[in-house]
Amino acid sequence: MKSVLYFFLLMLIPLNFLKAEISDKPVFIQEFLGQMEFVQNRLVQLAEAIPDDKYNWTPAKGVRSVGEVFIHTAEANYYFMSLITGNKSGMSKDKSSTDKSSSLDMLSNSFNHVRSTAGNLTEDDLNREIEAFGMKFSVRNFLVTFLNHGHEHLGQLIAYARMNGVTPPWSVQEN
Repeated sequence: MKSVLYFFLLMLIPLNFLKAEISDKPVFIQEFLGQMEFVQNRLVQLAEAIPDDKYNWTPAKGVRSVGEVFIHTAEANYYFMSLITGNKSGMSKDKSSTDKSSSLDMLSNSFNHVRSTAGNLTEDDLNREIEAFGMKFSVRNFLVTFLNHGHEHLGQLIAYARMNGVTPPWSVQEN
């Protein structure tokens, strides 16, 4: 009986090491990355669902077009991370191109940049204070602001899509 118990205990040891390897990031970063993935997935689904010919559509003069909102979101992803790191790494593509293919590419690259940057933050980094938009934030709080920004533009793009007869893919009911 003891040998069976020892066998099972030995089997658990590698799993504990694996768990430690997976969760070496601060819990907040793990949760942040999960929330960011949610926003990214919804934005990408919406970007794919909106027809290319609607990327120049705008609800009113002086308001960003569909494509411009996607590009703005991608640009902001780089900008927010630069405020955290102090490194001015930006988009490598032409920001004036707001077509569907460019928008999807820029979104993907920008979220990969966020994932890489945020994924390397430590608990000390999260507690560090930065200044942005004339205010002081902990990096942790600034990442919450980042998520709010993504959700804000996701909501805007949902409205734009519906105004153009596009139902967000995740809310289409199966028959």
